[in-house]
Amino acid sequence: MTADNKPTGELTLRTLAMPADANAAGDIFGGWVMAQMDLSCGIRAAERARGRVVTAAVKEMAFALPIKIGDTLCIYTDVVKVGRTSMTLKVEAWAQRYLSHLMEKVTDAIFVMVALDENGKPKAVPEE
Repeated sequence: MTADNKPTGELTLRTLAMPADANAAGDIFGGWVMAQMDLSCGIRAAERARGRVVTAAVKEMAFALPIKIGDTLCIYTDVVKVGRTSMTLKVEAWAQRYLSHLMEKVTDAIFVMVALDENGKPKAVPEE
């Protein structure tokens, strides 16, 4: 992960890190962060595909910093590649620290989403 100063991509989701999402030390569970990233990809890919999508793969992901209770998790997405039935998205998770304007990059990953038809079979992603 690079030491980026600013998020790249489109702000797709903002949510508050709550006590139910944390361990006893007040650190937010990585699985909760990943779930928010997955939701964000689903939103962005469904908009691009103009229909149903599913997560096919998540490439390497490592956490650089913890998210704490009270931080606002901001997820940025960018569709970097569109194949016949799939889309590759670069996803960044940033923490806006509690009661602050400080934004810190927590993690990033590459997600691959696949467009599906009404029968759950892969379908072509339409032209933009």
